[in-house]
Order: sequence, then structure tokens, then C-alpha cells
Amino acid sequence: MSAQAILFDAPGPRTRHRHLLYSVLGALFVFGVAAVVLWILWDKGQITPDKWAPVLTPAAWAQYFIPGIRATLTAALVAIVASFVLGLLLAMGRMSDLRILRILCAVVVEFFRAVPVLIMMLFVFFLLTYTLRLRGGTAPFIGVVVGLICYNGAVIAEVIRNGVASLPAGQREAGLSIGLNSSQVRRMILVPQALTAMMPTLVSQVVVILKDTALGYIILYPELLNSVRQMGSRFGNMTVAFIAGAVAFIVINWFITKFAEWLERRLQRRGLAPSRAAKAPPVGATVD
Repeated sequence: MSAQAILFDAPGPRTRHRHLLYSVLGALFVFGVAAVVLWILWDKGQITPDKWAPVLTPAAWAQYFIPGIRATLTAALVAIVASFVLGLLLAMGRMSDLRILRILCAVVVEFFRAVPVLIMMLFVFFLLTYTLRLRGGTAPFIGVVVGLICYNGAVIAEVIRNGVASLPAGQREAGLSIGLNSSQVRRMILVPQALTAMMPTLVSQVVVILKDTALGYIILYPELLNSVRQMGSRFGNMTVAFIAGAVAFIVINWFITKFAEWLERRLQRRGLAPSRAAKAPPVGATVD
């Protein structure tokens, strides 16, 4: 018996038929709206075959798509690695036994979580450009990466801290009982378990980092969105260019999601992550 079956009554035949009817009507409505939008775009000449022709040429991929994807992945990879390092350090600081360190890390985390990513990117970009007189493509790259690191590092710190807090209290007590101090218990027992338990949430944050690289468009970083805009302006097919860019983002994020699913299954086989079956309450258990 699942937790859902305990908390809610199973729907009867009439309710299931009604839900099926609502689902069909909702799907028809969505497809209808999509068909109307596509018809309008076709009637306006925005998605006709001649607009798609430049997108499918090798020159478009060599000059726009591949450089844009490369720049996006470069910024995302640097930001992902640095965000996880910063998040881990901030999480350890927020759980520290030193009160002043906990307060300092809490202020840093709350500040960077509250400041929008775009504002942080703009601040760093204008600081490098107008104050430090840094020219070329270095300032946009640093602006994008620093903005992503500050925000996502703070978010990851909270994810790790919440993961540690969700672990059974016996984990900490067992570590203390064998002679480890509080810092060693966190570093050697609690945080590794929290990282594996919160793996789906951490992977979702990786996807967020990848998508937020598109904000670099504002500070002229040559990522994928900027590249497809330039291609659309050159060939006069802006709508098709943005559609192709969206498809590229979807494909990249799909691969990341599949990799995350593979990693989670591998961790479950090795016993490093809780399985889906283990998360369900036992038969006859009561739910508070």
C-alpha cells in the first residue's frame, strides 16, 4: 500500500472516466492553440521552407551553432564546477560550530540568493569594463561565470544543508560515538550522504545553470542565444533561428537529464543512494 493510497481514496470508474475526458480535452486545446500559432506563423511567412534553408546549411552550423554551443558549454562547465565548490564551502560554513562563521556564511548565502543573476552579471561586466578597463571577450565571459557562480553556489549550499538536516539523527550520533568530532562527522559521514540523497535536486540545478547562460546575451557573451540572434539577423529568419536555438537547448538538457538518471541508477546499484522502493512506507504503516 503506497502513501498515496493511505492518504486518498482510490478514484472510482466515473472519476477515472471524467479525468480521462479532462485530459483529452486539455490535450486537444493545447494542440489546437499550437496549430493556430503555427498557421499564423506560416501565413506570415515566418516558418516557410525558404526560412529553414539557411539553418540547415553547414555554414550556419560552422559559423553560428557550433561556436554558440561551445561558448555555452564552456561557461556552464566552469560555473557548475565552481558553484559546487562554493556551495560545499558555504554549506560547511553554515553548519560550523563557530557562530561567527555560521552568521557570515548565512549572510553571504541569503544575499546571493536574493540578488538576480542578471544584475550580478551586469555588475561584474561593468566593473571589469569601465573600472578595470578590461577589453575583449574576457569581461563578458567573467561576468556570466561569476553571476552564475554566486547565485547557484548559494542555492547549492542550501540544498546540501537541507540534505544533511534530513538525515536520521543516528548518523551523527554514530559518528560521535566512535570518537569523531562534529566537523569530522559532517565532512566524512553527513555531507557525502546528503550529496547522494539530493542528487536529483543538484542535477536540476545544473540544468538551471546551463539555461541561465543565455542571460549572457545581455552583456554580449557569444553563447547560443546570441549566435542564433546573429544568424536570424543575417538571413532574415529570426523566428526559425530562435526555434532552432530552443531545440538545441532542449537536446542538451535532455542528455544531462539522461546522464543524471543513469548516475542515480548506478548509485542505487552500489548502495550509495536510497532506492525508490526504499522511499515508500512499508505495508500497513501509518503516515503522520
